[in-house]
Amino acid sequence: MVLAFGHSLAFAPSAIPLQADLLLDQLPLVLVVAGLGLMGLEALAPGAHFVVLGVALLVAGMVGVVLGPVLGLGGVILAAVLAGVVIASGAGTLYAYRKFDFYGGKQMGRTSDSDSLRGKSGRVTERVTQSGGQVKLDGGGFNPYYAARALDGEIPEDERVMVTDPGGGNVVTVEALGAIEGDIDRKLA
Repeated sequence: MVLAFGHSLAFAPSAIPLQADLLLDQLPLVLVVAGLGLMGLEALAPGAHFVVLGVALLVAGMVGVVLGPVLGLGGVILAAVLAGVVIASGAGTLYAYRKFDFYGGKQMGRTSDSDSLRGKSGRVTERVTQSGGQVKLDGGGFNPYYAARALDGEIPEDERVMVTDPGGGNVVTVEALGAIEGDIDRKLA
């Protein structure tokens, strides 16, 4: 099929190189936008490492925006330079991300067993008896509320308690801190 200007739709030799040049010329801006988008996603999912790739793409995009016109780089050469910048800045960002541990203390991402609850203190949120109740432990993780049983007697709400038996982590056995401190004081006296 021949168009009105004498060109065929089946063969347009300059169309593909023009589109490729257009894409490669806009690559630094695409990298900047993608980097900003990924860094924004980190706010929605903290700790997902989106910020590492986002910073790497943003840095590469900024380098491309600045150095592309200054050095006259374009096309495939600019893309190759930006690929190297992405790898280098990504490695640097990942190192800084892990070194400075922005989301908490070292090893905080690791799970722990129920034995780590032994000795933790907290506060009674629902009256604790020998058959049930609820406590909120200090530093108790994502959900610090635990079902609890009293070692002996009854513990009223807002009383400070300490875990004496983690019991598998589902139901902890607690004792009032006042009772523990009283026993210690009597033994020391």
